[in-house]
Amino acid sequence: MEWPDLAQPGSSDTVQTVQLWSQIVGKTRLALSPMLNHWWQVPLYVTPVGLGTSLIHAGDRAFEVEMDFVGHALRVRDAEGRTRSFQLEPMSVAVFYARYKDLLASIGVDLHIYGRPVEIPEVIPFAEDETHRSYDAAWMRKFSSALLRIDAVFKEFRGAYQGKASPVHFFWGGFDLAVTRFSGRPAPTHPGGIPNCPDRVMVEAYSHEVSSAGFWLGDARFPEAAFYAYAYPEPKGFADASITPAAAHWDTTMREFFLPYEAVRRAPDPRRELRAFLDSTYAAAAELGGWDRPALERHD
Repeated sequence: MEWPDLAQPGSSDTVQTVQLWSQIVGKTRLALSPMLNHWWQVPLYVTPVGLGTSLIHAGDRAFEVEMDFVGHALRVRDAEGRTRSFQLEPMSVAVFYARYKDLLASIGVDLHIYGRPVEIPEVIPFAEDETHRSYDAAWMRKFSSALLRIDAVFKEFRGAYQGKASPVHFFWGGFDLAVTRFSGRPAPTHPGGIPNCPDRVMVEAYSHEVSSAGFWLGDARFPEAAFYAYAYPEPKGFADASITPAAAHWDTTMREFFLPYEAVRRAPDPRRELRAFLDSTYAAAAELGGWDRPALERHD
């Protein structure tokens, strides 16, 4: 099945707006879910039509939230069988935030979250943000379609590992879909330094050695959708490792391997192209980092 074209002029405005909307939804999980290692209680997950929270408990209430990018609706469903929703359409972050809180209040959930964005350089409190208000429905449907295809490959990759591995999950801070493998050994304390994000968040996230990969829509530093891979701590020689496919390259500023989404989309077999990138970047991190590969990998 053909992978959708995401290189549409003007889509960055929609991405910036929807990222902020997703942070409001994700912060609901952060506020109400018990702590898990590496902040695994806070991401969103790919659904058939977009991104969702999975089940959230709020006292004697239980509910889930889904951002539907096919039917273009924000939907809340609770354990009483009630479904509440509003349309996803061009609207400011402030309007989205007010509608979202009202929607949760209608099922008895009084939302209290940190009302400012994280992991981006310039922040406006959600309740005051009238700047970001774009929503291109056709592009968001393509984005949802791309997430479905990528999620499937990431889950196959995760399944080939019997060591500790993260779920395939969508981090609303960086607005990226990620999967991480662990060596099982502690890592040096992470230096932090992420914009508008306490250093303790990164210290917890990278408490143990990782080989991580993901899908990201880019920013000013790398202005196109791409797959990425990195290791923490970065083993000696990692930047010079032989990585496939040929379109992959090392970024000296960000200290990560990148594979443009467009190169994968145009490949004769996109799934095989992406899997080669995931496998080769992990193999480089594990070999150069001295991981116990026979014990960590599945061989059935």
